[in-house]
Amino acid sequence: MSNPLDYTVGWICTIPTEYVAAQAFLDEKHEGPEYISPNDNNDYTLGKIGRHNVVIAVLPNGEYGLSSAASVARDMLHSFPNVRIGLMVGIGGGAPSLKYDIRLGDVVVGVSINGTGGVIQYDFGKAIQGQEFQETGFLDQPPTLLRTAVGGLMAQYELYRSQVVHPSDNEANCAVLCGDNPDDLIERPARDEDNDDDPAIHYGLIASSNTVMRDASIRDEMAKKGVLCFETEAAGLMNHFPCLVIRGICDYSDSHTDEKWQGYAAMTAAAYTKDLLHRVTPNRVEAETKIGDILSGNSQP
Repeated sequence: MSNPLDYTVGWICTIPTEYVAAQAFLDEKHEGPEYISPNDNNDYTLGKIGRHNVVIAVLPNGEYGLSSAASVARDMLHSFPNVRIGLMVGIGGGAPSLKYDIRLGDVVVGVSINGTGGVIQYDFGKAIQGQEFQETGFLDQPPTLLRTAVGGLMAQYELYRSQVVHPSDNEANCAVLCGDNPDDLIERPARDEDNDDDPAIHYGLIASSNTVMRDASIRDEMAKKGVLCFETEAAGLMNHFPCLVIRGICDYSDSHTDEKWQGYAAMTAAAYTKDLLHRVTPNRVEAETKIGDILSGNSQP
């Protein structure tokens, strides 16, 4: 069995698809922990990426949202008290704009905008067409070494116009129900031929809420404010698990959503995360303060 004290990188997933993707990118898979904290309900996979020992956890099946993510993070820190850097990796809905040509399978990394955190909690209620979001707070910044590693790594699917809404009571395929009328679609040029199959990496603001974004009009308004991606868990970690949030784009945050891109998007996000960890040396991770100590006010490494 594995010693929980040996693990310094905590990786949280939301759904089983993300959990499978995370495990696929482990260089080594370890035995389960020899001990976990009482009342810890998480399922863990332990392993190694590069020279880092990584603990991966997933939210309970069928649960999502801010409180569920916070609970998983809290239990992880109790059972693996030496975790020093946090990662939340999985899927999200894209917010394409003229500035950011975000497409399915691309990756969005939540990074600071104007000195704020890379994730904003934008709403506590429902996302209803025609209503404004109330922006309420930013996720704490991830450790400097992760932001430094992100800096080191910075070196054709149909997108419907906002006014074209997929009927909420009909789950038929968009190609059949919504059609392919050019007047209803946003035409975007093909990417460079040499890189057409390679996901693009985007860096900027991720919007988080308890509700899934399915409104193209609100999506477009938030995109004007710099939002690149929507998801439903990261803001719940604001006071529980300072982390870097990485999302693979599986839909366009509108009513034309299905699940067929989730697996691919989860894999691209996990692949980016593995690449990121390879840029971080173990001694720098060890020099970081334990996340549990940060939250308790003890700043000693």
